[in-house]
Amino acid sequence: MDLRTEKEKSLSGELYHAGDPQLVAARLYARHLLKLFNNTEADQLQLRREFLTELIPSQGKNLVIEPPLYCDYGSNISLGNDVYMNFGCVILDVARVYIGDNVLVGPSVQIYTATHPTDWQTRAKGLEYARPVNIGAHAWIGGGAILCPGVSIGERSIIGAGSVVTKDIPPDVVAAGNPCRIIKHLK
Repeated sequence: MDLRTEKEKSLSGELYHAGDPQLVAARLYARHLLKLFNNTEADQLQLRREFLTELIPSQGKNLVIEPPLYCDYGSNISLGNDVYMNFGCVILDVARVYIGDNVLVGPSVQIYTATHPTDWQTRAKGLEYARPVNIGAHAWIGGGAILCPGVSIGERSIIGAGSVVTKDIPPDVVAAGNPCRIIKHLK
């Protein structure tokens, strides 16, 4: 008998049940904090910081996230120093999401770790799994880009607006398109 929690399974990339009461409660708490954060006034910067510290405990200095922000848990997100996220970002952080120092994230960027089995019978049981997403330091993710489960973006790379990243992108490149592919090398 597997004694691990559903959260432990999700973070290890194994099938887990998203309807687990512990996970449901954690998502509800995150949504409560997101509502408070998203409803702040533009001049309530200290209040925004307080909500973000509670929602995303693993964060560096000088974090700026423009509301609205949407995520599953917040606790599975790790942000470096000097990260800027523009309006309307979505982070499905069922698995770990790591964003390095000095990363710029454009408006309406979507970062997905959650995914589903291709077998319909497994999906019908309410089982899913997740893959971590990593964004290296000094990267720039253009507006409206979608980062699919399990991808890594190399340091200093630029992802063009509207791109759909389905595979790892190495450091020091400009990549764009659907699917996202390398357009040019920066070094």
